Amino acid sequence: STQSTWVPTAVAGELPLRQETRDALDWGCCPTRVEDLNVLLRPGDPPLVTPGPRDERSAFTLRGGETAALARLQHYLWDTDLVSRYFEIRNGMIGVDYSTKLSPALAHGCISPRQIAAEIRLYEGKRKANKSTYWVIFELLWRDFFKFMALKHGSRLFFPGGPANWRGKWKCDEELLNQWREGRTGWPLVDANMRELRATGWMSNRGRQNVASFLALQLGIDWRAGADWFESMLVDYDVASNWGNWAAAAGVTGARVNRFNIVKQSHDYDPQGHYLRLWCPELANLPASKIHEPRSALSGPIPRNWATLSAKKVDGKETAGSGETGRLQVSKRRKPRVQQ
Repeated sequence: STQSTWVPTAVAGELPLRQETRDALDWGCCPTRVEDLNVLLRPGDPPLVTPGPRDERSAFTLRGGETAALARLQHYLWDTDLVSRYFEIRNGMIGVDYSTKLSPALAHGCISPRQIAAEIRLYEGKRKANKSTYWVIFELLWRDFFKFMALKHGSRLFFPGGPANWRGKWKCDEELLNQWREGRTGWPLVDANMRELRATGWMSNRGRQNVASFLALQLGIDWRAGADWFESMLVDYDVASNWGNWAAAAGVTGARVNRFNIVKQSHDYDPQGHYLRLWCPELANLPASKIHEPRSALSGPIPRNWATLSAKKVDGKETAGSGETGRLQVSKRRKPRVQQ
């Protein structure tokens, strides 16, 4: 077959193991602990250690492997009928059942998207077909879309300007980037989600959209730093889905861009502040009416320009709190417009 022009040709012996690694390996047995793989690391790499106990706050509690994936599919469809309520509960952030939680199994090849879709079609025929069952299959199609997007654009997906070759410039601010990574921005919804990711390797879809929009479109930091952090942390990391979604969030795909109003999103999807208190215990005594606002007293220094970002006038209108979804539309020229 003809070698693809965007896939490099492998060369035998191009990436040999270091001699000291070959000497250290005992090829007569298989590793039984994570620590056994440390001989494969490069000098200076942080050592691998066996993970500690699972964080009890985690929304992701599933084990790996095909057996666990099939059991989860059985649970979400036939045992609980949760799939028939997916559309209404999919924007949750606490608990294991607001979404299918099958993305890690998909990412690691423990179950196939066709297998999930076929089981849902069977469920629709025997029990119920509605907007929710359709929407789960629609999410699988989005996953396919990003696969084809990556296939089409190749390495351009990893460029600063993305597939659209956007000519603007991104900021490089290590201080703000680290605040974002560690959940110390002072924006409660952002901080809660980033702490959850750091502690568990998981974040809800609603959270991912908000923290990506915040980093790229509010702070103006290179979106690829965010995609790279997600690549390092997510238990369900998938190359095409991760980088495609980040490029879309940053507005470098040529399609519509949604700039999320973080405070309004927090009010809409965590109105009583339960999720915020779960991951930001320093907010425990704040009432629901005040818990969503960015402030320096929360978890650390807030972005230096937070005031202009949280209540910026666009086309003569206040962006904070406007629009039904709390999002701003940005045209292909990246001129923000309030979404009504």
